[in-house]
Amino acid sequence: MEVILMEDIAELGKMGDVVKVKDGYGRNFLIPKKKAIQATTRNLKKLQHEKQLVQHRSQQVQQNAMSLKDKISSMTCVVKKAAGETGKLFGSVTSMDVEAYLNEQGLPIDKKQIQLEEPIKSVGSFEVPIRLMEGVMATLKVEVEAEEK
Repeated sequence: MEVILMEDIAELGKMGDVVKVKDGYGRNFLIPKKKAIQATTRNLKKLQHEKQLVQHRSQQVQQNAMSLKDKISSMTCVVKKAAGETGKLFGSVTSMDVEAYLNEQGLPIDKKQIQLEEPIKSVGSFEVPIRLMEGVMATLKVEVEAEEK
């Protein structure tokens, strides 16, 4: 009997795979527990259609992430903070500050996506990586300037 797996099963395969199993295992365990459906031509066509829809959606998400990457890479974030004479900040620039700047610009970036290893504690120019999705990283230029007294 051939079945289409509806979830990952360790010994058989991953969700969406068409596998051949013994009749009793399919009829008495997999199908009643909704872990699989019978591999009829109708179900196979439905599976193929759903795979195409998922692939189309992932391509759209990828394109949106690439356009967002281009926007972010062309931007420069200027942050003014109180600093001492040596250029050391009284406080620091964190991912929350970068998130606030990006949200002001109309870009929906969460602070968890901002890969700032440690807060910026000095005046200068820095590059902050932003993870938009798996495999797509943008780099934002951050200029930290001393506040005039």
